[in-house]
Formats: sequence, C-alpha cells, structure tokens
Amino acid sequence: MVVTATIYRSIYTIAGGYITAALAPNRPMRYVMILGILGTVAGTLAAIVTIPMGIAPAWYPIALAALALPCAWPGGKLRTR
Repeated sequence: MVVTATIYRSIYTIAGGYITAALAPNRPMRYVMILGILGTVAGTLAAIVTIPMGIAPAWYPIALAALALPCAWPGGKLRTR
C-alpha cells in the first residue's frame, strides 16, 4: 500500500511541475525547480518528524523527499517542449 502511495504521489508531483510551468509568467523551469526544492525541504522536515514516530516505514518519507525534485522536473519539461 505504501508503494502505491509513493507512485501516485510521484504522479501528482509531475502534474504539479507541469501546472507550475504552465502558470509561470516567464522562465518556467526556474519556477519548477523552486517547487521541487520546496518539496524536498518539506519532505525532509516531514521525514525528520515522522520517522521517530514509527507510523510508516522509514523509507517512505525519505523517498518522498528524494523524489520531489526529480519528479517536478519532467513535469516542467513536458510543458516547456
């Protein structure tokens, strides 16, 4: 179930990158990278908080933090092509 959640979160992140690039007034990839960095920071903070709680496998919040930037980038690239 956690693997499924990781997959759909990645798909949503790609869609978020696409939407961000579509709404950007200029230099859309800059905004997409900012979105990815914010996602990485938020995911890292969430991992720091949730791993000691033991509410999910430790790899799950780490994966969300690690996948934020690599998943936002292709969404932005899809829009800017």
